[in-house]
Amino acid sequence: MAKNKRYGESIQKFGRTLLLPIGVLAPVGMILGISGAFVQPYMIERFSFLGNENINAILISIRTIASVIFDNIPLLFAMGVAYGMSKKDKGISVFAAVTGYLTLIITMNVWLTLTGKMADPEIMTQVGQINVLGIQTMNISAAGGIITGLIAAWATDKFYNLELPTAFAFFSGKKSVPIITIGVMIVIGILLPFIWEIFVGALMKLSVVFLSTMGPFFTAAGERLFIPFGLHHVWNALFRFTEAGGTYIIDGQTFVGVVPAMNEVLFNQGPNTEYWSLMPELTRFMAQQQMLVTLFLFPGIALAMYRTTREENKVEVRSMLITMVLTAMLGNVTEPLEFTFVFIAPLLFVAYAGIVGIGAVLLSLANVGIGYIRGTIFDFAIFGLLYERTNWLFLVLIGTALGTLTYFIFKWAILKFDIKTPGREESQNLDNTLIREKRYDEIATIVVEALGGRDNIANVENCITRLRIDLKDVSVVDKGLLEKSGSTGFFFPSEKHIHIVYGPQVEFVRNAVDQAMI
Repeated sequence: MAKNKRYGESIQKFGRTLLLPIGVLAPVGMILGISGAFVQPYMIERFSFLGNENINAILISIRTIASVIFDNIPLLFAMGVAYGMSKKDKGISVFAAVTGYLTLIITMNVWLTLTGKMADPEIMTQVGQINVLGIQTMNISAAGGIITGLIAAWATDKFYNLELPTAFAFFSGKKSVPIITIGVMIVIGILLPFIWEIFVGALMKLSVVFLSTMGPFFTAAGERLFIPFGLHHVWNALFRFTEAGGTYIIDGQTFVGVVPAMNEVLFNQGPNTEYWSLMPELTRFMAQQQMLVTLFLFPGIALAMYRTTREENKVEVRSMLITMVLTAMLGNVTEPLEFTFVFIAPLLFVAYAGIVGIGAVLLSLANVGIGYIRGTIFDFAIFGLLYERTNWLFLVLIGTALGTLTYFIFKWAILKFDIKTPGREESQNLDNTLIREKRYDEIATIVVEALGGRDNIANVENCITRLRIDLKDVSVVDKGLLEKSGSTGFFFPSEKHIHIVYGPQVEFVRNAVDQAMI
């Protein structure tokens, strides 16, 4: 039981570390989505003012600046996980994570070069490669950053006080952490491409077997399942640009894959030709699957998370969830919301992917034909409402039904299995006058004194609503004094560890406690 409890606490701690990069991705993603949508050719064609040279330049500049965050999602996760999981020196842990991640991507770059498997930039995404920080490497997405962050945190806690022989004393202690992290990441960088090659090969074989028979389900569900690993680009490319997506003869020309055929029908042939009847067959693998997620399932998931959030946390969590949903609706960026539960509740994520797959099948059976590639509300309005014979009403009906189903499934799962989605923190409703009045310095003084002084405090952390503090001796804790600190509750989830709940202002309390500890 004790082992299972420690494991559960580790999983919850890991889930909390992801909130830092997710918190950055959400607002930046919304900006990226809006600016990216407004520079699309079809948007400029319908709203001519967007084609103004100055307006277009501003929008492109905003998109370029915002895109640097999403182009480096793995690095954000490497730093966030290292910071959250390490117990010793968080600064050196983050530094080690950065050096470790750079080592990982360049090691895989060297592997690709030496084995002759470096793909041409034009087709690299189709074979699982990507350009990160100017380095072409294997696309392992957030998984690579998370692995690096965990290694950096482990190296920090284990080797923070490492003593080496006198001849190597300069490299002892903190300096040893990034050095060890680099060494480990070199080994991982050598081994990982072999594993990734197996995955990519399996995906290609899987596409041939399933896409022709159960295509919509496997393309839609598969894309969701592969997003955390960065393999969704490979999965999508298989049916978008190869025979797995079908071969189409249009006006005497043969088009291989969905995208080339759709480009021809949408932008060259048009709705007045006989080939327009191909649209439902083409779009069943494309944007309408994504629209099901961004416009319908995401609001259901966010509502379930909000309704299961503790009352005192609702204000902050609501603003965060709204931003995440808008990021998806406006920018076709789903990672911020998906990453709040994929790593802490993988089975729930699998169920979610299954719902998306079922929805894709239903859209195909309803003969819905909404193109193109992106799944934003803008694309729905343009390619769904403005184009002819798209059967967009069925997307609304099916999406609403599945969004409602998703809401109830997520709400039930979160409560049943006590999944720590944002804001699910306990409260004992004690006097919280100090926190309401934002007297953080006074709170910190009381906390340090109540916990037995600076010498009794081994480590201070915080999540979204509570302080999480490791103590050397819990018997000296003055519970009566702690009740006067403005918290809404405290408890001991494990031996020598206390949680003190302050709500959304906990980060300011944490900063004040850090200052009081100096």
